[in-house]
Amino acid sequence: MIKPPIVPAKIVVTQNGPYVVSGPVPLAVQVITPNDEGESWEWQQGQSFEVTATYELCRCGRSQHKPFCDGRHTTPRFDGEETASRAPYAQHAEKIVGPTLELSDEEDLCAFARFCDPGGKIWSLIKHTDNAEARALAIREANLCPSGRLALHDRQTGDALEEALPVSIGVVEDPALEISGPLWVRGSIRVESADGTGYERRNRVTLCRCGASSNKPFCDGSHASIEFRDGLLKTD
Repeated sequence: MIKPPIVPAKIVVTQNGPYVVSGPVPLAVQVITPNDEGESWEWQQGQSFEVTATYELCRCGRSQHKPFCDGRHTTPRFDGEETASRAPYAQHAEKIVGPTLELSDEEDLCAFARFCDPGGKIWSLIKHTDNAEARALAIREANLCPSGRLALHDRQTGDALEEALPVSIGVVEDPALEISGPLWVRGSIRVESADGTGYERRNRVTLCRCGASSNKPFCDGSHASIEFRDGLLKTD
């Protein structure tokens, strides 16, 4: 029997409409879980969704069938204009140099997941990375950042200190703040603009799904300020 060809994973940002995902790409809830101090500490996988080879995800925030699109972006018309830069991450990221690590930081990509907070925040930790504990915590925090805002390189070798992620999409939930977050796109999936241009392929990015970001299609943390809730995560 002839097997169908494998379709490379891709997300197309449609004009004023949903994200069209092809692959197929696994889709599951990813929950921000705090430590005893209430700081974001780890990811916990929740509900998995059954998906087909191609499916549509809501990006206006109005769907009653979240995370999937149900056509509500048309009435009233959703303004999904893409405003994010097409330039590579390295051209915009600020560099912060520590004793053993170099931190790259692109604040416009912040998804407000707050994994960078423990231990006095990563920007302070980077200054003390000649200490093994501070270095390990800084690496941990950068890798848990879903948006790719934060990236680390070893100063001696120049190597990127980033764990490869599986091709998948996470629907972010943040029960500590009782809000719902962005789509966490993992594994260097191609994200393609409505005009056919591809954004830089990265191991991890976050796409807005509340409709309020000023850096579309990427998340800028606006879901927190508008208290976006999708109803997927039930809390007692």
